[in-house]
Amino acid sequence: MVLAELFWVFVKISLITFGGGYSFLPFIEREVVQGRKWLGEAEFLEATGMAQVFPGALSIKFATYTGYKVAGIGGAVVANLGNLLPTALLMIFALLLYSKYKSVRFVKSGLEMIRYAVFAMIIAVAIQLVDKSNILVPKYIAVIAASFVLFCFTKTHPAFIILGAGILGAALK
Repeated sequence: MVLAELFWVFVKISLITFGGGYSFLPFIEREVVQGRKWLGEAEFLEATGMAQVFPGALSIKFATYTGYKVAGIGGAVVANLGNLLPTALLMIFALLLYSKYKSVRFVKSGLEMIRYAVFAMIIAVAIQLVDKSNILVPKYIAVIAASFVLFCFTKTHPAFIILGAGILGAALK
């Protein structure tokens, strides 16, 4: 029963999440943390941090983490199938349609507005991911500013920014 539930939860998340990256975090938090309580809030934040360290799609890492925590290796496999299957099928269908209608004005405009909605959701998730009581601590402000500058204005790979922040955090504790 739990394997079927894992599968359908990740199918649902996959079907309602647009934009990739961090845009799915509010949905996974609602389903996995608040709804089914498979992960606690602190564990969700730890999993988010852990997921940033490893390469690959964030949704795959969360499906793997949650599935494994709930039902072992079988749970990880089933959660990933639920996560990937709808997206793969919808992408095939969308590519067939897009190749035919990509020059239609309302299609272009619709996709542009979706990008801005996803941008807003990513900002909301970023705000949720930090401990707001520490946001004005100088060392955190420095890490936020340095990470932003490195990410936006240099060719520093995001993995190195994350790794550097982790090493700095470990050294300062």
